[in-house]
Amino acid sequence: MAVKLRLTRLGAKKKPTYRIVATDSRRPRDGEYLELIGTYSPVGECQVNINEELALKWLKCGAIPTDTVRNLLSKAGIMKKFSDSKKEGE
Repeated sequence: MAVKLRLTRLGAKKKPTYRIVATDSRRPRDGEYLELIGTYSPVGECQVNINEELALKWLKCGAIPTDTVRNLLSKAGIMKKFSDSKKEGE
């Protein structure tokens, strides 16, 4: 099973909010997911809430983030921690 970290859309028309989830890549965008990792609200003041432990857990298990999720994780500093933990493991 190919696991991806991606966004699922919520909210009203023209007022989106997103969940950052770990899901099987073959599932529909708004379908069932394995675990909720965080939320992202781009409208108005951009708000991002990410559970760092869960994100690192899924990245270590081999989950592949989409481009947008990778950018959000990078801004939160999680991708740096993930790359540092990989270097320590070598």
